[in-house]
Amino acid sequence: MADLRTLVIDGEEFEFDPDLTVLQACEEAGREIPRFCYHERLSIAGNCRMCLVEAVGAPKPMASCAMQVKDLRGGRDGEPPEIRTNSALVKKAREGVMEFLLINHPLDCPICDQAGECDLQDQAMAYGGDGSRFTEHKRAMAEIALGPLIKTHMTRCIQCTRCVRFATEVAGVPEMGCTGRGEDAEIVSYLDAALVSELQGNVIDLCPVGALTSRPYAFTARPWELRKTQSIDVSDALGANIRIDAEGVAVRRVMPLNHDEINEEWISDKARFCIDGLARQRLDRPYVRGANGKLAPATWEEAFAAIRARLDGVDGARIGAIAGDLVSVEAMWALKGLMGQLGSPNMDCRQDGAPLPADNRAAWLFNPTVQGIEDADAILLIGANPRMESAVLNARIRKAWLAGTEVGLIGEAVDLTYDYAHVGADAGALASVKDSDFFDVLSKAERPMVVVGGSALTHADAAAILGEAMTLADSIGAIAEGWTGFGVLHSAASRVGGMEVGFVPQEGGKDVAAMLEAGALDAVYLLGADEISVPEGPFVIYQGHHGDRGAHRADVILPAAAWAEQSGIYVNLEGRPQLANRAASAPGEAKEDWAILRALSERMGEPLPFDSIEQVRKAIFEAVPHLARLGVIEPAQWRAEQGGSVSNAPFAPIIDDFYLTNPICRASEVMAQCSKLHGERSGVALAAE
Repeated sequence: MADLRTLVIDGEEFEFDPDLTVLQACEEAGREIPRFCYHERLSIAGNCRMCLVEAVGAPKPMASCAMQVKDLRGGRDGEPPEIRTNSALVKKAREGVMEFLLINHPLDCPICDQAGECDLQDQAMAYGGDGSRFTEHKRAMAEIALGPLIKTHMTRCIQCTRCVRFATEVAGVPEMGCTGRGEDAEIVSYLDAALVSELQGNVIDLCPVGALTSRPYAFTARPWELRKTQSIDVSDALGANIRIDAEGVAVRRVMPLNHDEINEEWISDKARFCIDGLARQRLDRPYVRGANGKLAPATWEEAFAAIRARLDGVDGARIGAIAGDLVSVEAMWALKGLMGQLGSPNMDCRQDGAPLPADNRAAWLFNPTVQGIEDADAILLIGANPRMESAVLNARIRKAWLAGTEVGLIGEAVDLTYDYAHVGADAGALASVKDSDFFDVLSKAERPMVVVGGSALTHADAAAILGEAMTLADSIGAIAEGWTGFGVLHSAASRVGGMEVGFVPQEGGKDVAAMLEAGALDAVYLLGADEISVPEGPFVIYQGHHGDRGAHRADVILPAAAWAEQSGIYVNLEGRPQLANRAASAPGEAKEDWAILRALSERMGEPLPFDSIEQVRKAIFEAVPHLARLGVIEPAQWRAEQGGSVSNAPFAPIIDDFYLTNPICRASEVMAQCSKLHGERSGVALAAE
């Protein structure tokens, strides 16, 4: 770090890093500087001029966001530079800027969705006048069609360009720009096309006025009417921190919460907009399949009785349990206990069949951590498409790439929003990676990283690929003191939590593939498992919240609360346990997952040893103590798995449609519109090629 420089702010002396901007220095000194265009995670534009401050000795106020501390001039006698943030000159300058900003701004506050949480509204209270000196007609701008997610009112736009900079710099999809100058300046989408970035919804939060608002949320509620709950996103394995806003029993919207180590302040469009699926195609009462082969409504007691009658006398070795991608740790722990009472060793949390070794945490954690991506100077992706598997994590890789990190890919060549060296298209390229130019990049890197994705873990040679990737990490120096440069990119929110509590085949037990073989089992318990197809034959119990694939195959349906309707612990891909809090109520007769399993165990004759969620967690924390430290990562002890022969079979993508990856998304009308739009855009692109 360069030598600190002394700066006088409002009469007080402080010392700052010379590379800080004046705005950042003032913020560190506890002075609030108004701004519209400046944002901590975007490049500096200097558009709005709202952050004007007075530099003593300068001829006029200056934009504090665009001036660095090191560029300030001191006094003639060696006195340090002096900044004034609350002088009469500063106040008058900011009032003048505000007056200009409001020249064309419409008086839409009573009908604007941004009202109540609008930066322009708040700052107009502090710096706005009680009238306008301009008598000319206000300028009106045409609206732009950005697709089903973002509603536009471009007459309100103040050309801060936050949306443009986000799309170009963070999302890596330059779909918006600013045309014209002065009175004619306007924000547009290129070719008048709808946005297709998986992160586009973040521009709603970035927009300081009501120019870009949420289309699905439009005219739904005011911010002060909503009950706000901190929670965790379960649409992928990143564990992004979110805030769920609910009104009554309904979830109205999802917004990001800042967490620098995980999602910064971004979330994917799937996390933000899939929530309308919580109200559609829900299971709100038990069902039992009758003698006519059709599911019929039943009471809880009738459903439990049907399960007991069917499982009575069945050998535990002929019963299996599969956990889905959205299930909490508590639910899997309760189901594991129930399977133990039934004498069944057959259980698995890996719907995709990934051969993750239960006894080696280093083989299934994202060991470098998400924030550690920025410390890597070379990254090799093996069978991974982070843009589809975890869009926010992909933005973190792009951030590292912009800072100079080199990226290589073994797998299908796709648009990841950043340049990369394509080392090979199939799994066989892993064996010959040492002959590639990118191997030299990895070998010379101080902190190289190897990332194994879903396509590699579902490959026919997945176990060998995992071992070879870990061996490669060892050989290039990715494993060193203070740095474990090997990570697994999961796409299921429940995967790591299930591995942590041992929801995997016990001694002599069957995994998912073996359980799904014809004739392998007499009964299968599906805990929110909707991404698999159970063959005809076994008796199927489905516990879940949507009428998806698992419910269609079920003989008994037990309606459960969705993730936003019950409290639960989720462990993200880097091994960080986090708590998702209950934000709304489950519909009808649906119950919490752990409570259903506790009630069923009692009807089966041997109740599970807990009566509350707190008791469930106590048992979990006794068995796996590090899960009790919420928000803290327990590092894994490094041990490379044994490699093996890898065929040249290509990597098959694990996500065909980013917007339809779980039952909540598949029930969402908004996600269906996004899927349709993306399909149309992809079709046009293929036709053009």
